[in-house]
Amino acid sequence: MAESASISSQGRETRRRINLPPDLSSSSGPLTEELQCSICLDVFNDPVSTSCGHNFCKTCLNKCWDNSQTCSCPCCKETFKHRPDLKTNTTLRELVDHYKKSCFPEKTTEVRKETDVLCDICEERKQKALKSCLVCQSSYCETHLERHLRVAGLKKHKLINPVSNLEEYICPKHERPLELFCRDDQTCVCPMCDVTDHKNHNTVSIEEESEEKKSQLMKTQKGVQQIIQDRIMKIQDIKHSSEVRKRNTEKQKAARVELFTDLIRSIERCQTELLEMMEEQQKAAEKQEEELIEELEQEITELKMRNTELEELSHTEDHLHLLQTYSSLCSPRNTRNWSEISMKTDESLETLRKALTQLQDTLQEKLTLTELKRMQQYAVDVTLDPDTAHPKLILSDDGKQVRCGDIKQKLPDNPERFDQCICVLGKERFSSGRFYFEVQVKEKTDWDLGVARESIIRKGTITPTPSNGYWIVGLWNEYIAFADPPVSLSLSVKPQRVGVFVDYEEGLVSFYDVESSSHIYSFTGQSFNDKLCPYFCPGPNNGGKNSTPLIITPVSYNK
Repeated sequence: MAESASISSQGRETRRRINLPPDLSSSSGPLTEELQCSICLDVFNDPVSTSCGHNFCKTCLNKCWDNSQTCSCPCCKETFKHRPDLKTNTTLRELVDHYKKSCFPEKTTEVRKETDVLCDICEERKQKALKSCLVCQSSYCETHLERHLRVAGLKKHKLINPVSNLEEYICPKHERPLELFCRDDQTCVCPMCDVTDHKNHNTVSIEEESEEKKSQLMKTQKGVQQIIQDRIMKIQDIKHSSEVRKRNTEKQKAARVELFTDLIRSIERCQTELLEMMEEQQKAAEKQEEELIEELEQEITELKMRNTELEELSHTEDHLHLLQTYSSLCSPRNTRNWSEISMKTDESLETLRKALTQLQDTLQEKLTLTELKRMQQYAVDVTLDPDTAHPKLILSDDGKQVRCGDIKQKLPDNPERFDQCICVLGKERFSSGRFYFEVQVKEKTDWDLGVARESIIRKGTITPTPSNGYWIVGLWNEYIAFADPPVSLSLSVKPQRVGVFVDYEEGLVSFYDVESSSHIYSFTGQSFNDKLCPYFCPGPNNGGKNSTPLIITPVSYNK
């Protein structure tokens, strides 16, 4: 009981000395007991932890030990052999600050002002300290600081801006001001440490080391500021990408709605046509059935009449009449073989199959058209690169057409130029993203086109496959995709204009017949690790049979 009274008494005195608002100590908010110092009975102020695991206000615990011959924990009474060097428990302090701001927002400013360092000499109303003396280990207001500015012996004392934790500025071993910094051990020391434990170490004044650290801090700060700017730019990039993606998503959603609306209309139209066809077939079958029934009924009438005549003839006594009419009544009649005639009771599966095939073709056409329209959004302007063209190739002035001549031109044999393969590359290089271009192949009997790696070999015989850096399709007597191995293409119509689409990251190269909006071929799952160039080969002239040029055409968007 005595110990408890003593601690409480010390708490009240400490509260009075640091002038905390009384309502904090009487608070009953959440965590109040957990965040309460057992000495001052108030919420922690600059909390510290002992090795035994208990927490106290730093000022409270120091005052308690200053008034005691031993250093022991006020709670569990564990005695410490040496007075511990108290360090602020930053985690607990942050929790306390958060608690005070949450529970007493109106007191935050007031508490901050009232916890300013106060003069240790003032007895009644304590004034705000102006300076703290590291030698005297006390803080002084303007009035009580006067002796340090006047008395010769006190003038030598080291004065600093007022601090409440003066003990942290004093060497715990020699009780001298920490005026030096040991760069070897990266710690603050006093002059006695400099000649004992840190003898022959690299020591400098605290002011000098502080200036050095400030210089380093400025460099670090610049680096941090640059990182902040980089992060801000990254946020802006992400936001911009998000906005672009959102707009693209809305466009794609609208396109998908339009697509599925068209598909639904196509299905409904196909359904209507199929039902109309079934209805017409039903009417035709009913008409045929009525005609057959009418024919059968007529035949039955005739047979009944004949049966009557035969019955009468069989009972006649007129022998001559019987012999005269026998041949006509008993001879076979030319009637239909009704055993061969049967009526269908189910709808023809062939009709349904044809309808479904037609619907499938319609849906595939619409899907491909939609896919092609999406590809065309990535159209780029492609121009032929004359520095890469084989000497036989003739390029138009605008770099949009290429055909093969009969004679090699005298051109510089630069490393970029093809010397055997009759082809040319586009000037443009692509190392990311998506791009699309269209080439007219109308009236040509030999051609190939696509994309190629910038680093492909230009000299000697070339095998145009993906493993060698080529992704192309062409017409060599038949339509071929130059894969590994080559793939023969079965095309329903002869392409007049070919669209080439590349998705670099996806590893995709696709070819489309633009006029019929049909898919020709796709290289999928490719790995691009180099720049890609458009590739064109108009094929040999063949005595004028293949003289029509390949033409890079502007993209005319499909509707």
